[in-house]
Amino acid sequence: MIDWMTRVDWRDRKEQLDALLVYADKLTAHDLNQGFEAEVVKLTFGDQSYVLKTWSKHSKPDIGYQYRLLDALSERGLSVSKPLGWGMNPEGDPVLLTTYDGVPAMRVNKKKLTILAQILSAIHQMDVKELAGVQLPKYDFIGYFFPGAEGHPDVLKAAERIAEMADMSQHAIIHADFHLGNILEDGERYTVIDWTNGQLGDPRYDFAWSYILLKIYISERHAEMFRAAYYGKKPIPQASWECFEALACLRWVLLQRYGSVPMAPNTMATVEGILQSNVHLSALTQEFLYRKI
Repeated sequence: MIDWMTRVDWRDRKEQLDALLVYADKLTAHDLNQGFEAEVVKLTFGDQSYVLKTWSKHSKPDIGYQYRLLDALSERGLSVSKPLGWGMNPEGDPVLLTTYDGVPAMRVNKKKLTILAQILSAIHQMDVKELAGVQLPKYDFIGYFFPGAEGHPDVLKAAERIAEMADMSQHAIIHADFHLGNILEDGERYTVIDWTNGQLGDPRYDFAWSYILLKIYISERHAEMFRAAYYGKKPIPQASWECFEALACLRWVLLQRYGSVPMAPNTMATVEGILQSNVHLSALTQEFLYRKI
């Protein structure tokens, strides 16, 4: 590990990383759950642990941006990992070193969902003027969240129609993939990870995507606990909510057609129930839901 760590071209780093490199030969490494985009390793020295992510696969995001964003958010007390450094390894792959903040929060209850809703609300209510040193990107909503939808005109047409009705307002910082797999817990402390998609966006959509994933993969009861807790801080009018719930569900349908979402025996039945209960989606047929590429 010493040769690898010391040969990284660290583009930006904290003093803590300089101290760590002195003892690089004493670091132990353990593979963590690997994501679709990056390899993840836990590094340990004594009683201190860190996480090193390496984007050695097809995805090459701007890790310098992610480093600066995490630095700014952590400095302002938001629940994110503290970045220690980023750079390029000898193979030309971007790497990011952060604090180690626990394990994925896969089990939920009302107390935990309330805390997570409060964390998401705090992110959405962050004054972006305080992040003046970070150039937050803003993307075309359909183009970003419905990639390749041109090949699925039924999804694209529905998404464009509903997005126009939603009166989109991309003014707040959003995580864009806030779900349990991106929440770490260490005792009573929770940390939001994977800020690759952090951007200026509409917080109503960001919340709706989180809600839909909870409803599909955990339960409607838990999703409603999460919504009640979020609404306690930042309510969403019902007409707007129906639009953003529909957009989140349509995005899931598109990703399902690509085979990019987890599936369980009851998953499609759950999504069919969401379609039927949403005023903007209830007219869609089973053929729409079960259609493949």
